Amino acid sequence: MADSITPNPTLTGAEILLATLAGEGVTTVFGYPGGAILPVYDVLRKFPNLHHVLVRHEQSAAHMADGYARATGRVGVCMATSGPGATNLVTGLATAMIDSIPIVAITGQVSSKVLGTDAFQEIDITGITLPITKHNFLVTRAEEIAPVLREAFQIARSGRPGPVLVDITKDAQQAAAAFDFEAAKPRPYRPHPMLRAESSSMQEAVTLIRQAKRPIILAGHGVVESGAERQVLALAEAHRIPIASTLLGLDAVPAEHPLCLGMMGMHGESWVNNAIQQADLLLAFGMRFDDRVTGNLTKYSPNSKKIHVEIDPSEINKNVRVDVALIGDLKEVLSLLMPLLETHPRPLESHGSEWLKQINAGKGNASVRDIINLPDNGHLYAAHVINDIWHEAAAAGRLEQTIIVTDVGQHQMWEAQYFKHHAPRSLITSGGLGTMGFALPAAIGAKVACPEKDVWVIAGDGGFQMTAAELSTIVQEGLAINIAVINNGFLGMVRQWQETIYEKNYASSPILSPNFVLLAAAHGIAGATVKQRADVIPNARLARTSGKPFLIEFQVEKEDGVYPMITPGSALHEMLRRPQHDPLIELPEEP
Repeated sequence: MADSITPNPTLTGAEILLATLAGEGVTTVFGYPGGAILPVYDVLRKFPNLHHVLVRHEQSAAHMADGYARATGRVGVCMATSGPGATNLVTGLATAMIDSIPIVAITGQVSSKVLGTDAFQEIDITGITLPITKHNFLVTRAEEIAPVLREAFQIARSGRPGPVLVDITKDAQQAAAAFDFEAAKPRPYRPHPMLRAESSSMQEAVTLIRQAKRPIILAGHGVVESGAERQVLALAEAHRIPIASTLLGLDAVPAEHPLCLGMMGMHGESWVNNAIQQADLLLAFGMRFDDRVTGNLTKYSPNSKKIHVEIDPSEINKNVRVDVALIGDLKEVLSLLMPLLETHPRPLESHGSEWLKQINAGKGNASVRDIINLPDNGHLYAAHVINDIWHEAAAAGRLEQTIIVTDVGQHQMWEAQYFKHHAPRSLITSGGLGTMGFALPAAIGAKVACPEKDVWVIAGDGGFQMTAAELSTIVQEGLAINIAVINNGFLGMVRQWQETIYEKNYASSPILSPNFVLLAAAHGIAGATVKQRADVIPNARLARTSGKPFLIEFQVEKEDGVYPMITPGSALHEMLRRPQHDPLIELPEEP
């Protein structure tokens, strides 16, 4: 049987499932077989254009589907059996839910005849995943499979994207039914009523932008999800508005653009946070005012008016009260807003240049104390590793063809600070949930989606060990993925919090690790150990050009910290900076 099905054939539920995936344009499924999903695996051979990637743990299947979706903007698909197979997907679904990533997860379930009897490997996965999916379904009849799956894809990618789980009983997979892909099409998605240019909220937004002397755009993940990168830049350039980014919005605007300030928040740049606190207008685009972005809410940008453009109405005024809410797809909203601003240009005495000079003055003072600008003292710092990987990609002219996939911890923040992203969808990382173990499987999803691109895993020694078994998946799939393990012998971010807040009580944060190069070799992957900065770029180049998977273990300073840092309860401008007489790095005196 080919992927294209003759009109209205009678198929098994398992065949209907795969035919529906093919009809939705799916080419890759990440999964792990088991008893309750075996009918689907049994007919997989009949669909040669559906490539199945065998994972080593179901959590990784969800992360791979997530990485695939983030790299492409398309829906990622994962599959697992009932019971523990389904529950192993939970962390990956939660990761996708909080970061608004479109995934369809398919799970097998015990026969409908024994539902509710605690049958072998039965679990109420729809009940379990109700809070961490956009929607979920339990399917007990073969004829329901196609309509439910098509609706699942529509829900996953429409409005604010998110994961959808479809649980299908084994007898539904085995039974026969007529298949009609077109007849299974769901009703058209009806978004919230489109904003109108003449609406009062649009007019209020125009007035606030015209009056602002110190405006800032806050670019969130929604900029990329909406595909509104050009519109955001056009608005910023036309009105000389600087752009600050959330972690997930870092790749929305080229880092080298003169209006791009960098990352805001807990480990954001000091000049960015200070500028937000001094602003008189915040234009929040596709972001949800997460606590890591705002710091103490009672002290957050106290003198600014706030315009929030957001597709999800539930996010409006959830954390930060705003003056104007523009609910809708960001790209569509900006297409209405920008012509209105052109007909009402800013006054000739625009304060844009003066505001930018004020911000850049703060940037200059901070940059002289940046570790990257200090001379090489023989120590290898994680910041150097990240910056040099960026330099190597830039020198090779590969920045637009490079995807960085990070795990969670200090290295994630150093990547945000020291890798200058140039293109949308070039940074893949777990933002809201902060899922350790995310990077390696998500990178597999990204590489499968974009085989022509250079994909780098940047992971800490702790998080990497959580999903290291997927090294064999890389080999089995023949994927040329570059892996940088930042090894400092600690759960680094935990250790930094213990140093800062818990009087250096390093309880359970030192971690013993294997020899990562030998571990990679056991899976059939070549590697190298780097201890000196001079060896970073040559080995990064070797990894990138080898045409095969390659792992580099970077043995970096153990007790280095990510600065600036905002401690819990502090305001955005109340940042801890690197100690003046850091035992690792002697910093210049404050000017």
